[in-house]
Order: sequence, then structure tokens, then C-alpha cells
Amino acid sequence: MLNGVRDPAPGRGHSARPRSRRRLRFEGWPPISTSTAPSDPTCSHCADRPDGTGTPAGPDGSDAPGATDGTTRRRRFLTYLLAAPTLTVAAGLGLDTGAPAAARAPAPTPVPPSAAAAVPARETALPQQLIGLPGIPDIVDLGDAMIIAGLPTAHLLVLEVTPAGRAALHLPRLEVGQGLTTAIAMIVAEELDARLSDVDVPLSDARPELLFNQLTGGSNSIRSLYDPVRAAAAAARARLVTVAAKRWNVPAATLRTADSAVLAPDGRRLAYGDLAAEAATVAVPAVPAVPKAADQLRVVGRPTGRIDARDIVTGRAKYAGDLRVPGAVPTVVARPTTVNGTLKSLDASAARAMPGVLGVVRIPTGVAVLAETFDQALKARDALRVTWNPGPVAGLSDADVRSRLRAAHLPSLPPPLLSHRVEAEFDFAFVNHAPMEVLTAVADVRPNRAELWFAAQSPILAQGTIAAELGLPEKAVTVHVVRGGGSFGRRLFFDAALEAAQVSKAAGRPVKLMWTRNDDMRHGRVRPASHHVIRATYGLGQVFSWEHHVASVLTDLGHGLGDMLTAAGYNLPMAGLTASELFFLLTEKIPYDVGVPTQLLAEVPLDLHTGSWRSVYSGTVRVSDEIMMDELARRMGQDELAFRRDRMRSAAGRAVLEELAVRGNWGRPMPPGHAQGIGYHDEHSASAAYLVELDATDRADPRVTKAVVVADVGRVINPRGLEAQLTGALVDGISVILQAGNHLDNGAFREGSYGDFRYARQRHTPPVVEIHLMPPSGPPGGAGELGVPAASAAVANAYARATGTSPRSFPINF
Repeated sequence: MLNGVRDPAPGRGHSARPRSRRRLRFEGWPPISTSTAPSDPTCSHCADRPDGTGTPAGPDGSDAPGATDGTTRRRRFLTYLLAAPTLTVAAGLGLDTGAPAAARAPAPTPVPPSAAAAVPARETALPQQLIGLPGIPDIVDLGDAMIIAGLPTAHLLVLEVTPAGRAALHLPRLEVGQGLTTAIAMIVAEELDARLSDVDVPLSDARPELLFNQLTGGSNSIRSLYDPVRAAAAAARARLVTVAAKRWNVPAATLRTADSAVLAPDGRRLAYGDLAAEAATVAVPAVPAVPKAADQLRVVGRPTGRIDARDIVTGRAKYAGDLRVPGAVPTVVARPTTVNGTLKSLDASAARAMPGVLGVVRIPTGVAVLAETFDQALKARDALRVTWNPGPVAGLSDADVRSRLRAAHLPSLPPPLLSHRVEAEFDFAFVNHAPMEVLTAVADVRPNRAELWFAAQSPILAQGTIAAELGLPEKAVTVHVVRGGGSFGRRLFFDAALEAAQVSKAAGRPVKLMWTRNDDMRHGRVRPASHHVIRATYGLGQVFSWEHHVASVLTDLGHGLGDMLTAAGYNLPMAGLTASELFFLLTEKIPYDVGVPTQLLAEVPLDLHTGSWRSVYSGTVRVSDEIMMDELARRMGQDELAFRRDRMRSAAGRAVLEELAVRGNWGRPMPPGHAQGIGYHDEHSASAAYLVELDATDRADPRVTKAVVVADVGRVINPRGLEAQLTGALVDGISVILQAGNHLDNGAFREGSYGDFRYARQRHTPPVVEIHLMPPSGPPGGAGELGVPAASAAVANAYARATGTSPRSFPINF
């Protein structure tokens, strides 16, 4: 068990999935290292044995000569036939060089303060940075840990080229509107020299053999998939060229590829579909399977519309609620009046007699009603006569939570002698994920098998948990991953799918179970409330120390991430830490030189449903830091942006801030009640800075009127998609800083819909948004969560400068 979530069944093996005939099939192992080396001209690929011995393997698994293509440090290619004429090619690295250079260095062991022993269980405090050393995320961050954990199975990424000329990359991640399928399709099209319209990116079913390689989170998908997808596509391209050269009896090196075809110097053309079947027999290609150099990229880096945009706007794209699984009947659940309450009594006679009602079933979380339509199910649910036992947090409200959080902090360190100090405390409310698409899952449970359809960020864990709940072998449970309409971390948990399986088993029929908006607002996952205490000391123009105490309601990370970190070995020097504490260590850092920095996490366990919300800890920790940076700059008589720039520890960060100052016209005169504000954040091997202009002449209804964003995310795959993500982060920042949050009243959350959960509407978004992307500075970084802390901080800082009052509780108008 991890944080109350059952671990998947052990001993997962490879599933015996049938292979399609007459199609070229590739599996890519991610070449993580970005260090380059000269190519070895004597051979095009080399192989490690699947058994890990390092001995080159031939197509049949026996020893055979191989070689290195050299595009990344000691990249190796493993080629083996599974079932003729289907070829599986794994492009990979030996584990000795598979990790990023930073991640291969051992992370420093944290030194918990002696006072930690006095903190109750699950309220452990951790020092984030050792004195005089960089923060742990500067050495190895969460994304590095996730990549390393996935290395043993990363060779199972699959790319197929079909006789119809389609290239299909089977994506072991979830598309939830972030544009991931488009970015992956662009990488395939680039390296395969295929038309983008010829590339498909279907979502993979749960594949237990992938272990930790099928979890979508941590802004890690592009970081972890970029190199393996490139390698697989390059391997496919090399084999297609080899076949064309054989047919034409010409040297393979004289051929080129473009528009899903191999082209000869004399103008002859062979489409990939015509070559796919024969290419499946090629073990050693006649040309190197080398991904393109940066100056050869033609698709990657070009602004591109989403490949599924038309399907989404025309309704062809199918979400879980759109599926027409035979016999699956609409189902809703009556839930307790307080969080985690239990059923005391039930009279379902009136509900059962209503038109269209097909059944009433008790499950651990409530009472499910099955009907011919959702309208009938909802009306029958409301007709149930139910009494509930109070939940474990009944009687607990926001004020009580704040009191417990304040009491969880450890004492502050003594300040340096002869120093001045700036101190502040910040409160952040609970925040619901509130994705546009409500949770929906379809389940068909039979006596000896089960089949489910839902949007799953952690499908392997879901499969194992549901199998255990149903008393079935894991291989008897099939989880089909369906696109999701938003997530922000919500779909890391699979509450609706588990309930659907329970109802289907009890009712003996397939069901389509939907959580209403009210269900998810009041019984779903929330970003935990937190309280922050920050003290900075300074003197003689220097910052001496920075101390940040974080007290948060316990964040439930029992969705597979904790197991992933354990698999990567990150629990070994830090024995006894919870998943959330490890997460904090691997993500939180201060990007500035602020003397002696210390960041401490204390967690308060409450029986509430919490979870990763976009940016997780950084969404509150870094926002508090950035507000304090403004206040400290003003106290020391310095410009807020220059104060950051002069203390920035990274050259890339300084460049981003300098670009922001120019692009945003920082410091320009503003009318009374108007002001600019800035925020900066770096994480996921990327950085972003936001400048907003805010009109606070009406303090009850402040409005962001303009936003300028500068981001450096390394190699940008799709600038248009990145711009959308950074814009979405801006809307999140406006929302959670100014107006959106959830109140806990006597053990129940007050907000129940978008009507009272005051997320930003169109009228709240700025009419002017400018996004500027820095030139490529390395491999792709993560951007899905990057912008939220910086955008939030910029809004808060603009409000402080516009009103002359620095906010301390968020959202400001709660």
C-alpha cells in the first residue's frame, strides 16, 4: 500500500498480444544522453542482448557483430525478429550510459533537522538545500528520476509502418488536451521523412510490461519520449531505404527520403507502404539509422495545428462519455453529505419504481443508480431516501485546517547577527482540478474477465488495483486508454473506473458511470491547502539567508509515482521518506543566490482526497518565494527585475529575465491603480518568466489587461502547442490568485459547480497576450506545468504594486 492506494499485483509479465501481419514494426529504447560523439563509419547499428549481458545480439537473439551509430553517447540498436514478417527494432542505450549526466551523479543525502523528531508522524520536515551546495533538483530532478525508472522497459515503445503507408506510434501516455499526440506525430514525421498527415498516434492500452513507462505526469512526456521516438523513426527510415536500394540495385547512400517515400536521383519513387512488408525482413540496414542533426529539422520547431483539431470540433474525437459499448447503461452515484462519509440507511423503493431505472447497487463510496438514460438515473438518484454517517473530517472547516497547518511548522533558525529581516506568511486554499470533461468510465465485468474504457494517466496501476478489487488475475483485466478532456493531475487517479468496475460486477452488466461536476467538486481530488512562513535576512546590500517553511495537508501521490521513485533508487539514501517528501526534494529549489537557503516541508495528514494539481508544490512554494523576492527587493531599494537578474544562478535564467524586460517594457509608467508584476520559475529543465499588467482600480474585481511571457524550454517541438500551454498556465494563475478556490465547511466542500468555483472566464483573461520563445538551448524540457508558478506570482506581485498592499491569502477575493 502507498498512501492508501493498493499497489498493483506483482510479477507482471509480457502480455501475449497478437501481432498484425505484413507491417514494419519498431520499438524504441530512449537514448537519454544528449552528449554527441563522432559516428563510427564502419557500421550502422549495434546491439545489446535483451538479457542485459551487453553482448551484441543478432536478429535471432544469438551473438552477432554490431556497431555504434554515434549520434548520442554510445547509442546502441537492438534488432530482433518476433514473428515474421513483423520486425521489432529497439533503439537503445546500455544502462551504464542511459541516464542524463546530471542524473547519474548521486543525489546528496538530506540532513533532517534535529527538531524533526518532535513532529508527529507524517509531519516530517526536510531541508531542501544543504548549506553552500546547489539544491537537489539542480543535480537530479523529478523528470530525471522518472526517466531513469523507465529505462529498463523503454525499449518497448512501438512504431509501425503499414502497407497502407501509415506510420503509427503507439503512445504509452495520455492525451488530455496538452497536444502530446501532435508533438509525437511531428517527431515521427521529422525522422521518418513522412507527411504529417500520414502519421497516427493511437493511445496504448494498459501494458503492465512497461512498468513505470506508462505514467503521464511531471511534465515528462516529451522529455522522456523525444529520443526514443526519434531513434525508432530513424531505424524505420533506414530499413525502408535499404529495401528501395535493393529493388533498384543502386547504392543506398544515393537515395533520399521525403513525403512518405524513398526517392532515387533519377526521379523514381517508392512509397513507404510499398516497402513496409519487405522492410520487415531487414536486420541490418545499409545506411546508418541516425536521427537528424539540428540543422536538418524541417517539421520539429515549426508552428503546427493539432492533428486532431478537426475531429475535436466536429465531434469525431471520442471521449469516454461518447463511447457506445454494447449494453453499457448510464450510471450515477449518490454520495455522502461529508467527505468520506458512510451509508447508514437506504430506502430505494421510490427510485426503483421510477421510469427507466434498471437497478440500485451499493458500493463502498455510495449508492449507484443504473437507468436507461442519464436523466433518469439522476432523477432516481435524487429520489433515494438515504441517511449518512458523518465522515472523519466532519466538523472540520478552513479555520481549523489553517490552525493545524500553523502548528505543524518547526521553529525558525536563529538569524545572523547584525542583519535585517523580511518575514511573511501566506495561506493557499484548497483548489479543485475541475477539468472540463467530468470523470466518466465504462466497465464490462464478467465472471472471468473485465474490460474498461477511461482516460487514465496511470493505467497500469489502475489495471492492477481493479483486478485485485474484482478478484481477477491482472491479465484478465483490459484497460483501454481513452483521450481525456483536461486533467491537471486529476486523471492520475481512477476513482470513476474503480466504481464502474464495482457496479458492473454487482449488477452483472456493463455500465457507463459518470461523476457529475458536483461529485468531483465535493468528493474528488483537490490541491491541498497550505501555509507558508518565509524569512529572509540581509545587510550591506547582500542577502544572508532564506528560510521557507511549508506546512501542507498531505498530498496523496499514491498513483504510481512513489513506486517509480523507489524503482529508480531514490529511496535508498533517503530511507523512510514518503512519496510526497521525495517529490518535494526533487522539485523545489530557489533559483537565486540568497545566501544560505533552507526549505522545509511539514505535512499534516487529514482524511481528504488530495492529489497532484498542476505544478504540485511549486504552485504555492515558488509563488510565495517570488512574492518575497519583490518585497525583499523593495526593502533593499532595488528594482524587482534587476534584483532577480543579479542573483540568478543560471545564465539561461538571466537571459529569460533580460528578454522579458525588453519584450514587456518593464518599468513603463502606469496610471494610478495599475501596475506591472513579474514572476519567474524554472523546473523540468526549462524556465519561464511572466510579466502581467493589472488594473486594480476596483479591488473587488481586479483585471489582468496584458501578459508577456518569455520561456526557454530547450528544443521546442511545436511552438503553437507550447504557446497554448503557457497561455493556459496564465489563466490558471489568474484564477487561483484572484478568485478561485474551495471552502471546507464542517467536513464538506462548499463549491459544487463552475457557478460558485470562480475559475477565470473569458472576460477575466487579458485581451493582449504575447509569448516569446528563446532559441533552442538543448534537448526538450517539460512545459506542461512550467508556467503556473511564474504566472501566479506575476499576478500577485502586480496586485501588490497596484494596491500598495501585499496579499497574504489566496485567492485574494475568496
